Amino acid sequence: MFGQLREDTRAMCERDPAAKRCLEVALAYPGVHAVWGHRITHRLWNTDFRLVARLVSQLVRLLTGVEIHPAATIGRRVTIDHGMGVVIGETAVVGDDVHMYHGVTLGGDTNEPVKRHPTVEDGVKIGANATLLGDITIGENAAVGAGSVVTGDVDAGTTVAGVPAQPIGE
Repeated sequence: MFGQLREDTRAMCERDPAAKRCLEVALAYPGVHAVWGHRITHRLWNTDFRLVARLVSQLVRLLTGVEIHPAATIGRRVTIDHGMGVVIGETAVVGDDVHMYHGVTLGGDTNEPVKRHPTVEDGVKIGANATLLGDITIGENAAVGAGSVVTGDVDAGTTVAGVPAQPIGE
């Protein structure tokens, strides 16, 4: 467990040039705290303490401004820069080494009890206020521009931007 906490802290230190010390990140970065809180709520959810998981997730939301459903799957070294307003839905899957900024939504597009939230593969970067909707896949090492609305799959290594999001040249 402590190894995972150190790993998360180091990931944010490496990705955020404003982070002066890893101790500062561990103590004062709400995006990191939200991910740590999710690790607790996810365990509770998966051991059928679902009401407790939901209550703890709401406490984490109150303290950090980040809402991550306890059933969502979050990989290793996921970083949320600035945090406020991030929403990650129940069936979302976020891979390893994903970096996202404030206001990101990984939302559903149906009320049916099916996979209805995005899958974000390893190494993806998601800009501020981007909205990803539905059972879509954002391929490995892709990038989503700030303010974009993504409703379809994004190929690995592709950068998309706009409303609706479209591939852009490098």
